[in-house]
Amino acid sequence: MNLPRSFEAPHRLGRAQSHRSRQFRLPRVFLTIAVSSAIASVFFVSSAQADGTWGTAIEVPGFASISTGAGAVVNTVSCSSDGNCGAIGGYTDAANAVQAFVSSETNGTWGVAIPVPGISTLNFGGAVGNLLVISCTSTGNCSAGGTYTDVSKNTQAFVANETNGTWGTAIEVPGFAALNTGGGTSGQLFALSCSSAGNCSAGGTYNDSSSKVQSFVVSETNGTWGTAEEVPGTAALNVGGAGILTSMNCSSNGNCSGAGVYADSSSLIQGYVVNETNGTWGSAAAAPGLAALNAGGYTVPVQVSCSSAGNCAVAGAYTDGSNNPQAYVANETNGTWGGALEVPGTSQLNVGNTAIVYSIQCRAAGSCSAGGTYTDASTNTQGFLVDETNGTWGTAVEVPGLAALNAGGSADVYTLSCGSVGNCSAGGDYADALGNFQGYVVSETGGTWGVAAEIPGLGALNAGESAALISVSCSLDGSCSGGGTYTDASNNPQGFFVSAAADVFVPGSPSVRAKSTSKGVVTLSVTGTTPNGGSPITDYQYSINGGGWKNSPSGNSRTVRLSHLASGRTYRIKLRASNEIGQGKPSSTTVVKIK
Repeated sequence: MNLPRSFEAPHRLGRAQSHRSRQFRLPRVFLTIAVSSAIASVFFVSSAQADGTWGTAIEVPGFASISTGAGAVVNTVSCSSDGNCGAIGGYTDAANAVQAFVSSETNGTWGVAIPVPGISTLNFGGAVGNLLVISCTSTGNCSAGGTYTDVSKNTQAFVANETNGTWGTAIEVPGFAALNTGGGTSGQLFALSCSSAGNCSAGGTYNDSSSKVQSFVVSETNGTWGTAEEVPGTAALNVGGAGILTSMNCSSNGNCSGAGVYADSSSLIQGYVVNETNGTWGSAAAAPGLAALNAGGYTVPVQVSCSSAGNCAVAGAYTDGSNNPQAYVANETNGTWGGALEVPGTSQLNVGNTAIVYSIQCRAAGSCSAGGTYTDASTNTQGFLVDETNGTWGTAVEVPGLAALNAGGSADVYTLSCGSVGNCSAGGDYADALGNFQGYVVSETGGTWGVAAEIPGLGALNAGESAALISVSCSLDGSCSGGGTYTDASNNPQGFFVSAAADVFVPGSPSVRAKSTSKGVVTLSVTGTTPNGGSPITDYQYSINGGGWKNSPSGNSRTVRLSHLASGRTYRIKLRASNEIGQGKPSSTTVVKIK
């Protein structure tokens, strides 16, 4: 059987529809973007100021030299730190075949876009999939994947790795051919996440020998991809033969979580979750409590996000007893999934009875943010945001300021990403007073959402008046990059990227361990990651017994050795870090007795 259209690109739901033809109302923009669209150029952003403001779009360097056919589109961007990102997308070559490209940003400068090495050799059918994904864990270290079409016009899954700034050759996912014996267009890679360089997991769908769509997963360890396998436990769930792994998130090496859907024995679409622990995938289980909500028999798990192993959240939509889509979230705490619940507050907002969560991110256990869309009493679509604090979901609110922009009555939150708890960016599109679609962004600082604003410079590009922010990625340092679509004066879809550098502030308080192993000497070690305020730590300072601050003899080393202390005496010591802005907050007092 063919995949439901909703899963041609599960993170970019074009028209959510089950194999029983039930439809969700989903964003207009997802209906218009596809790799095969006639797209002439792609844009990235220039370096933004260090005050968190958004920069201005620029054309991808060198793109014109590879996009010699009908055009191109950017699909996904992933950033590991401020000014260090990777991007992947599709372009049309001189033979009018759709191929995949990658581009890397290093220290704020985008390099020349290049074809994914080896993809043209695999892609005999001349078409890559609508969803190409990339995950970057450090500068020059990324993994990417997606779908290509073989010589028999069957779709297959591929992966490719970048190591120390050099992209290797794309390969078919090992073992995928042995699973995907049914052929057709159901063999696709939808999800990929990396916890460190060369340690990733990915998944999607394949068509088995009985022409049933099944879920697969594959893991990479120390740079080597293993063999694809059916997601354990899904065979027992997926009696109706419509299994799809739609999302993946890895919190540490060998510890990942996935979310997907399956068709039960009554051909109802239900949701499942599955965990990998210490490198071993457990058995998939029906998302607890979701079936009870899902009286209409169709659910969409859009995204899963984890802050640490066993602490995750999944979100999407289900259909209630009146076949109306409603938004839900479900949390995993310490390895145990709780019951799914309707997003608090959406029932009050969602008078028009269509609410969906499109994006979710968790930066600490029990602290997540999510965004999506709902329909008001006038059947206009609006965007909403909701935050979870210490394990309790707050009340969903309309995106501040979006109503003033959304005079045409069609707005959505497509994408959301958080650099830290309470510090996020989100966006999507809205219809202006003339009914033209524009892209917007909104940011949250310290747990408070600001006012939505049109993306700077996008209006000048958007001559065809149909733009949207489709994805955004925020790094731990607070910097963000996003990408989306607009239409040019010839009404052709184009791609753009926009970025905001992190706000620079003084470093956070370090965690310090003190130990005296020799006479008159103490060694202070900074443990864990000290928030650097968006600027590299230049040095550390110490204070003994409440005295003045002195420069560390070790500069910015995370190990500070102090000597000439009195043997047998107990000292109270604090440490603080400095960056270009100034001195940060001191650590807690560490008490140590000197040998």
